[in-house]
Amino acid sequence: MADAATSPQATVAPCTSAQLIASSAHRLASGQVVVTVVNQGPRPCVLKGYPTVALAGLGSPGRNKPLQVVHQGASGPVTLTVGGRASTQLTFTPVLGEASGYCTSGAAPSVAPSIVVGIAGGGQQLAPDDGGDFALCGTSVRVTAFRAAGA
Repeated sequence: MADAATSPQATVAPCTSAQLIASSAHRLASGQVVVTVVNQGPRPCVLKGYPTVALAGLGSPGRNKPLQVVHQGASGPVTLTVGGRASTQLTFTPVLGEASGYCTSGAAPSVAPSIVVGIAGGGQQLAPDDGGDFALCGTSVRVTAFRAAGA
């Protein structure tokens, strides 16, 4: 049985933030992170579009630092069965160098232990799965639309 399908049925409702959980933030390479969401039920749902992204405000949502999201590629609906998964790839402008690092622009890097990923009208805070911090140069992130993800 597939986790997700790319052609939604007309009777499947849009996903809500109450039924989706962001399960991981997996680093692929410098500046690239894959975020996976899971439909925790109770019914199948349709997920559309791109997430919003912010650097977490160190315990205070009012201190979150929203990032400008630049959409990469086309967006289409993804039908998630209960337990179905979808993912999106975030690409940050990486911090260069060792230790504290630097930005080629000369600006100071932004660093946070977690990000807030906005999905289906709600936001969920995620830390990198490797235990480090998120570090980036600039105030934007390139984001792919949600796609069906394997188990």
